[in-house]
Formats: sequence, C-alpha cells, structure tokens
Amino acid sequence: MTRSNAFRLTLPLLFAAFAFAGCKREQPQPAPKPQAPAATAAKPAKAPADVEFPTLKLATVDGKDWDLAAQKGQWVVVNFWATWCGPCLKEMPELSALDAMRDHVEVIGLDYEDIEPDALKAFLKQHPVVYPIAIVDVYDPPSDFAAPRGLPTTYLIAPDGKVAKHFLGPITAKDIDEAIAKAGGPALPKAAG
Repeated sequence: MTRSNAFRLTLPLLFAAFAFAGCKREQPQPAPKPQAPAATAAKPAKAPADVEFPTLKLATVDGKDWDLAAQKGQWVVVNFWATWCGPCLKEMPELSALDAMRDHVEVIGLDYEDIEPDALKAFLKQHPVVYPIAIVDVYDPPSDFAAPRGLPTTYLIAPDGKVAKHFLGPITAKDIDEAIAKAGGPALPKAAG
C-alpha cells in the first residue's frame, strides 16, 4: 500500500473520531456550594450619608492631637487634598483666609496621599496655611468619611457635629459661607456696593 492510499484510508477515520468526540455529552456539573462569609471579612465602607455625626481624631504634622468632637459649637471644614492636586493647591489660600477671618469656622486639611511627614512639612513651608494639616493613610482613611472619589473633597460639619454638606471638587470661601447660611448658620452681611 502506498502512502497516499494509507492516507486516504486513515483520513476518513480521523474525521469520524473528531466528529464523535464533538458530540460527547457533557456531564452535569454540580451547583457550587454557597460559601459562608469569612469571619474576618471587612464590613463595607459607610457612605458619608450613613454617618450623620462623624468622629475624627488624628495627629497633625506639627505633632498636636486634633479631635472633631472638641470643635462642637463651630462650623468645621474637613478638606481632603494632596500636594500633587492643582485644584487643591488653588483652594488652600482661600481656606486659610476663611479659617483666619471667620471666628465660627475651623478648617482641618487631610493630606490624602502617601507622603512622609518631613516632605509634607517642607511642602507647607512653600504653601503655608493657618489651619492644621494631618496625613491620612490612603489605605485606611477615617472610617466615618468615605474614601474620596476625587480630590479635593470637602465636608462641612455643623456646630452640632452633623454633616451639613459634602463637596466634590474645588470650593471657595463663598461656597462655604453660602452652605453655612443655607444650613441655618450666620449669613455674612452683603458688601456695600
């Protein structure tokens, strides 16, 4: 038998073998067993609306302790920012002026980036502000505030400790003043014009 005859005889056999293999019925797979949640599973993060009266205790870069509860009676601006964030840097002087010029407003800056304290202190020498700054661990942000979806992110806390407004994106002192007035706080007198 020549090679070409042997090939002609085996070719139909190979074709039949592949055809039957493709028709093989698959065995039914058992349904996956439901898994019990792990005992150490993390709880889902609370959205800002879930924490009506947030808590916040941290150390500032100047070595002082800062506690939101100690600010009762004041309007508090909690500002998440980073040194690499252009809009954040643009709003810093305005937040600093707001903190300095309004007796009823306190500002806290939460630097939301992976940075060493000495590097942040050097940055703040070039970009000074009058309000305290703390470094926030990006992998473990304050539990009563949602991890920022963008920077800057700012919360306005009313004198009773309740979240009055949540801002995403850059803000101005006027935005804060208007939010305070809308939430029942003191309105600033209209400028004579």
